[in-house]
Amino acid sequence: MKKECTSSQVKMGDKIYPCTVSLAMDLVGGKWKTVILYHLKEGGKRYSELRKELFSVTEMTLSLQLKQLENDGLVSRTVFGEKPPIKVVYALTAFGETFIPVLDAITQWGNRIAEEKGSFTE
Repeated sequence: MKKECTSSQVKMGDKIYPCTVSLAMDLVGGKWKTVILYHLKEGGKRYSELRKELFSVTEMTLSLQLKQLENDGLVSRTVFGEKPPIKVVYALTAFGETFIPVLDAITQWGNRIAEEKGSFTE
């Protein structure tokens, strides 16, 4: 048996996974979750700030992905104020910050691919 899977299954919450890679990909997989985490790496942001930085994501997708990241404990949602207009800030949790080394590795790899096979544009 491989080191990363010391048993035939992994359980987290009410979900059962065939291996730890499956568990990790459930938390950060998909087109937008890792990108959202990357944009929160340097600090908390309001929804509108994220929306501007992720200009090609739909509002519904961004909202759904933020809720999933929050439910999985990677992102916190802090509400300031009681009456509209209220301020909502999303930030990485301590658990979310443990993903930063992976984000850095993905960023370096993406930069390398862009330099070797593509180009950076304005």
